[in-house]
Amino acid sequence: MGAESSHKQLRSASCSVGEDKTRQDTLYFDSYSDVTIHEEMIADNVRTNTYRTAIFRNSESIRGKVVLDVGAGTGVLSIFCAQAGAKKVYAVEACSIAEQAMEIVKQNNVEDRVEVIRGTVETVELPEKVEVIVSEWMGYALLHESMLNSVLYARDRWLKAGGLILPSRAELYITPISDPVVEDRLYFWYTVKDQYGVDMSCMSDFARRCIKNSDITVSTVAVEDVLSHPARFAELDLHSVTAEELRTVKGRFRCESFGSAAVNAFCVYFTVTFPCSDKPQSLVLSTSPFKPETHWKQAVLYLDFPVEVVQDTLVSGEVSMFPSEDSSRHICIHVDYTVGEKKIQSKTFSIPDWTADSQP
Repeated sequence: MGAESSHKQLRSASCSVGEDKTRQDTLYFDSYSDVTIHEEMIADNVRTNTYRTAIFRNSESIRGKVVLDVGAGTGVLSIFCAQAGAKKVYAVEACSIAEQAMEIVKQNNVEDRVEVIRGTVETVELPEKVEVIVSEWMGYALLHESMLNSVLYARDRWLKAGGLILPSRAELYITPISDPVVEDRLYFWYTVKDQYGVDMSCMSDFARRCIKNSDITVSTVAVEDVLSHPARFAELDLHSVTAEELRTVKGRFRCESFGSAAVNAFCVYFTVTFPCSDKPQSLVLSTSPFKPETHWKQAVLYLDFPVEVVQDTLVSGEVSMFPSEDSSRHICIHVDYTVGEKKIQSKTFSIPDWTADSQP
């Protein structure tokens, strides 16, 4: 099912107030009942074509085997698996898009091999174990939506020993960046007096609080705004990681700046890796700003105030990612960082609240 549509109006989510989990799940699954989200994901060529390539490169491991597609959505990955020779594909989908998936399966003449099952993977019963699990589970900043927990449940409940998981590994990266557009927006309030004769420079602090808040901003980071080589701070092996370990995913990072600039944000992105039985190298789906854009874009964490760096200045620290208390499907990111030898800031960020639009 992947990340929800960036076209939805987003609002802030705190990390402190509890919400009924059943309602959270209802809002989450309802958000996937609209065509816009599925249009955006299918139209993401990097996403969809990488999965298609990975499935066909693993055709030797899929041919004649039983496959489970967790969060099947429109069923496109299930159909890819059928085209790659799967004997049977169980396409498990919790939201009403499952009805459209059934039509798509019939239209592609694979209904004899692809069975769409409406329900969550935690509640459905399959008639047999599977040899392959495929899922597009990644959300913004990788872990938003917490769909990976469902994949791990499916792995523990339904995957045969030695079975294939696509993708099989995920990695998280961070790098300091500069966002000159944001600084221009803040400086704008100092230019109003020259334009209109009204001094509005006091608005700059208010604008800073509005723009550089604790939200995780999902946007495209320009390559020229990246200030160092990205640092990997976490790796998840889907064959062994546990749901308990996902409660806090953290790691340290070290980045050396390319030159003189003002750091005003961190960029967090992810990669997922598919093993390929017919190739010596694995296939990687990357959301890096150095790679072609995907619908996940990048997660941007704005600092309260910019920090000047020069060539080879060390920016280091620790990143922690954990579910918010507000909603187990929301992700929070806490960053402790230093520039040089001086500790500058400790800040917690939360993903904007996609459930706000779904409320009746």
